[in-house]
Amino acid sequence: MANKKVFVSGCYDLLHSGHVEFFKQASAYGDLYVGIGSDETILHYKNHKTLYPEQERLFMVKSIRYVTDAYINQGDGIMDFIPTVEMIKPDVFVVNEDGSNDTKRRFCEERGIEYVVLKRTPAEGLTARSSTDLKSESCQIPTRVDIAGTWIDQPYVSMYAPGWALTISVEPTFEIRDRCGLSTSTRKVIQKYWPVKLPNMNPEMLARMVFCVENHPEREDGIISGAQDAIGICVPGLARHRYNNHFWPEKIETCEDTQTLDWLESHLVLIPIDPRQPGCSVVTGKDINETKVKALANAASDCWDAIISKDLSAFASAFKASFEAQIAMFPAMIQGTVQQHLDKYATQPGVLAWKLTGAGAGGYIALVVSNRETWAEAHPEAIKIKIRRK
Repeated sequence: MANKKVFVSGCYDLLHSGHVEFFKQASAYGDLYVGIGSDETILHYKNHKTLYPEQERLFMVKSIRYVTDAYINQGDGIMDFIPTVEMIKPDVFVVNEDGSNDTKRRFCEERGIEYVVLKRTPAEGLTARSSTDLKSESCQIPTRVDIAGTWIDQPYVSMYAPGWALTISVEPTFEIRDRCGLSTSTRKVIQKYWPVKLPNMNPEMLARMVFCVENHPEREDGIISGAQDAIGICVPGLARHRYNNHFWPEKIETCEDTQTLDWLESHLVLIPIDPRQPGCSVVTGKDINETKVKALANAASDCWDAIISKDLSAFASAFKASFEAQIAMFPAMIQGTVQQHLDKYATQPGVLAWKLTGAGAGGYIALVVSNRETWAEAHPEAIKIKIRRK
């Protein structure tokens, strides 16, 4: 009696031990046939290019000893495997618990195919793997931390007075959480085109490209993301960008001096707090005028000068003044439990200044501390950031 035909389907774009174990478990039900998502399907369904082209993925999957044969699915979307199923006519359709859904289940019921859901379990002695986790772990796309002056990259702010925004490009050495003020939306735009690392090109040109792609004319929400996000990610080291009633800055200046960046790192930590809640608005109740914008601009200029001269007292003072200027214009940056967290850390020994990253209302608190190593040793929740040098 012939073995049953077993079918599984997926992208297998980053083949790993979890896939192999899944194939092994599925092959226990019969001869295993694999449907592989095409390059075109992945581009349109998941909105990013594949790491490996479809023929290379097909070669790798076919080479696994548990697999009887494999094919590139000719359909599209989440059900791209339908033509492959109709060709193979399997007896069993196997999915893992993350890939199971009612549409697939009904599809199998209508065709008399046994539907099997496997738990995602690693091979004995190995770590559990998923493509999403591996891509996240291997992704070298930096994020940005805004240091001072941000909000001035919006023309409705800089129309009152020109000024600088200060950002640092930070290596992804820690979990970069969504809705937490570290420009994850801009970072995700970059990952659609370059999933693992930034391309080797002029940083300012790359930043302008990213800014234009993110703020395309048909963007549904109608919001223009500030250029400081794209610049802060793409331009290495410490950057300051001067805004004057336009979305793109008049000029960009950078500091990549190793001693200066080492000094800045030695006095900065991030503290994770609750993320910004869905639906909350940080621009509600905004109060912007020339006096407040000039205060923001002056604080940013002072902050740059203090960093370049490695004057810790002046840096802390300007850092705090910039945050105070921000919340004077955008009081909704402080909402929920944010003030409670700020009060807690503001009184800690060794803390000299504090601010929220990004638009606030949650996310991360950035602290200026007298000595990062000593302070972080006493506070294990602290994140010691690494500024990207190149």
